[in-house]
Amino acid sequence: MLTYPLRIVLSSVILCCVLSMAACAAPVAPPATTNDAPADATAAAPAAAITLKLAANPWSASQLNVAVAKVLLEEQLGHTVEIVEIDENAQWPALASGDLHASLEVWPSGHAENVAEYIETQQAVEDGGPLGVIGKIGWYIPSYLLTEHPELATWEGFTTPEAAQLFATAETGESGQFLAGDPSWVQYDADIIENLGLNFQVVTAGSEDALLAALDGAYGREEPILFYFYKPHAIFAQYELTEVQLPPYSEECYAQAESGGIACDYPQDELFKIFWAGLKEAAPDAYNLLQKMSYDTQTQIELIANVEVEGQSIEEVAKAWVEANESVWRAWLTQ
Repeated sequence: MLTYPLRIVLSSVILCCVLSMAACAAPVAPPATTNDAPADATAAAPAAAITLKLAANPWSASQLNVAVAKVLLEEQLGHTVEIVEIDENAQWPALASGDLHASLEVWPSGHAENVAEYIETQQAVEDGGPLGVIGKIGWYIPSYLLTEHPELATWEGFTTPEAAQLFATAETGESGQFLAGDPSWVQYDADIIENLGLNFQVVTAGSEDALLAALDGAYGREEPILFYFYKPHAIFAQYELTEVQLPPYSEECYAQAESGGIACDYPQDELFKIFWAGLKEAAPDAYNLLQKMSYDTQTQIELIANVEVEGQSIEEVAKAWVEANESVWRAWLTQ
């Protein structure tokens, strides 16, 4: 029989063992800290991707450029792209405000004031670099006219009353007709005609398609036609055309274009791209691709010919070019 002190000691030992076992069986979890919050709660939300809006001006080459870019931006970079049809002057304020994000074919000879205002002064539009294509605006006639009228190879041949009568229409009366295309195109032909003393009147066809239809009709009947057009374009593979030699271009002469004093030829244009100034920050991968996008003049002529001569759609031609030219556009994706 245990004595009272011994029972006390044994009871204490047993109690300690029980408490130790309980502590081992149910460890207490450490207190939660702010570092243990769920990963989703602390991860930064990704910036919302913008819908890229590309300007398409009213001529085939501009529309082809943005169609090629759209395919690559969507299929290679995962962007959503909207093509906005807009004339070449209205696109500048739209780009400055961020309503548009890029235009891929600007002819500098017609946009000195826009460059000065939006790129240099406001810095709201950015020069996106060269497209790689060399362009030239000029006056053209079918080459068959030179057989009987070799003097029409230069502007002096258009100074006579006989020349005016040769190109006169019911609309122009005693004046010769000079046919222009889309009314939104930048051109100074009315001023050139007046300053050279020619008895000709500018008539606007309304669109590039309407101008080409007029050319096709006149060419088929071997009738006279004098018209504004530009290179590169597929029509030079369809028709034998001669560019009329105007007084040579000079910077001094062309500086008078905006004031109406121009009396010389259009310059050779190195076509370039323009971007909304915020594009690099908003979509750096798209900015990188569009800045590097370029191809040569002959490539653009071939693209246009597929549309204008072969009758394919802009979208079909763009996708076919992308599929056949990965070695070219793959370099546009590199940082």
